[in-house]
This record gives sequence, structure tokens and C-alpha cells, in this order.
Amino acid sequence: MAATLEFEKPIQELENKINELRSFSRDKGIDLSNEITTLEKRAMEVRESIYSNLNSWQHVLISRHPERPNTYDYINYIIKDFIELHGDRCFGDDPAVVGGIGRFNSRAVTVIGHLKGKNTKENLARNFGMAHPEGFRKGMRLMKQAEKFKRPVICFIDTPGANPGIGAEERGQFEAIARSILTMAALKTPIITVVIGEGASGGALAFGVGDRILMQEHTIYSVISPEGYASILWKDSSRAREAAEAIRITASDILDLGVADKIIPEPLGGAHRDPKAAADLLGEALADSLDELLELSLEDLMSCRYEKFRTIGNLK
Repeated sequence: MAATLEFEKPIQELENKINELRSFSRDKGIDLSNEITTLEKRAMEVRESIYSNLNSWQHVLISRHPERPNTYDYINYIIKDFIELHGDRCFGDDPAVVGGIGRFNSRAVTVIGHLKGKNTKENLARNFGMAHPEGFRKGMRLMKQAEKFKRPVICFIDTPGANPGIGAEERGQFEAIARSILTMAALKTPIITVVIGEGASGGALAFGVGDRILMQEHTIYSVISPEGYASILWKDSSRAREAAEAIRITASDILDLGVADKIIPEPLGGAHRDPKAAADLLGEALADSLDELLELSLEDLMSCRYEKFRTIGNLK
């Protein structure tokens, strides 16, 4: 069972009562089906009420849920015959970024994404999805390969930011991020970017230049995390909840701002409640976007991409 978030406790209490009644009914041989049905209906009503009125901070918590499907999960669900490719041909391989080739709906594609772990051990191995310069350079290498072989590129964003360590800075962290953005801007093949969890800071923006930018319903996307915003502007990271509202980071906010092109719905309760259903919904949105992009000529594709990013932030 998925870990319970603070605001989900009323739902959890009802589910616990349902389980208790089922156990009692089974052990005592008493028919309590009517009572159980009533509680199940009530639990669904409470869940729908809570998830239709989430605030920004609650979206942040869901986007960071440790059991939320990661890049590998979605690859396993929707990408066939995936072959992972390693290394940046410059320094080494970065386990915080996964990339390779496979088939999506029978079409060869290149897939690149941040990769968080599901537990402490995995997160330490993957550096919590915070890429080093070699991770971004691996991504760029695979993008150029995709361009050469005319494969569409699918990028999955799920990171609290790029690795801020001294070693990463010494190896050119910000140059790698800037060059990745430049590479994507000029790449002569369709690019679809999907925010599947937490998309924050330059680590997210490095893979964010897509012809289509899709966001799952309970994800966030921002140039800085709420904690970072609160620490820098207010000198108080404990005001992260307040910051989450101020910087407009939810999928609906990003859609309203004209940055995201589409919100992908999630199963009630979040993608971690039903990863297979979440993957099916994501796959449908990807297929629709890819079909649209493949109808464009290369000249139109590049022109539309240019106009898309030139108009972001235009408040006229």
C-alpha cells in the first residue's frame, strides 16, 4: 500500500475501518456487505473531494511521493525493446540520467529522463535524480544520435535540480545545462517533454525544450524549488508552503502561463495509486502529440518550436 500523505489521513481512516469490517465479517461469518459498501462509497466521496481541492503544496507532496512511477517504470510500461545506452564519451556515465532507444507504438524513438530511486539505497545510487554534467552530456549525445537517425525524442523530467556539488561545477555544470538547452532548441527531430514528478531548477530546464511540453496532473515545474525560493527571498525555508503558492508551479498554473501544452490526467489519488493506469494515460497523450508533430515538415517543426519559446512570457 502506498504511503499516506498528511492530507490523506481522513481517507486512510475510512480504509482502515473498511479493512477491519472485512476482517471481522470473514472471521465471525457475519454479513456486513451493506456497511462495507456504505463506507466504500464514503471513502470515494472523501477522496474525490480532497483531490478536487488540492493546494499547491499538496501537489508538491504528490509529485515527490517516493512510490510515484519513475522514468524506468514508464519505459517498462510503454517503450518496447528498450536498449539503455551509457556514458557521455567525455567523463563517464551518470546514473541520475537514463537514456536509450526503443519502440513506442512500433516507431523507433530515443528516450532520455531523470531517474530517482524508490528507496534510500536507490536514491543514493541515483543521486536523487540530480544530474551531473556527464548526465546532461549523455542526453545531448543521444539527442544528436536521434537527429542523425531521424528518431523522435521523448524526455521525462523528474528532478529537484542539477547536482550542486563542487565536482559537478568543476566539470562545467552550467555549461552543460546551457548547451543541452541550445542543443534541443536546434535539434532537427520532434521532441516531446513530459514532467512526471518534480521538475525544478536548471536540472529540469536542461531537458525542457520540447515541441510539446506535457505535465501529469499532480506534477510541478519551476526554475526553483519552493524551499529554495523561501530560503533565498525570505531567508526561511520553513515557508516553503507559502512559496509554493507564490511561484505558481502546479500543472494548471504552468498551462495557464502558456509553458505547458497539455495536462495528462492521473488515476484518482495520484499516479502512485495505479502506475499501470497512469502509464496508459501518459502513453495516449504521447501518441497524440507525436502524431501531430510527425505531420509537420522539418521546416514547420523548427519554426513552430522557435515561436513557441519566443512567445513564452509575452504578457501582451
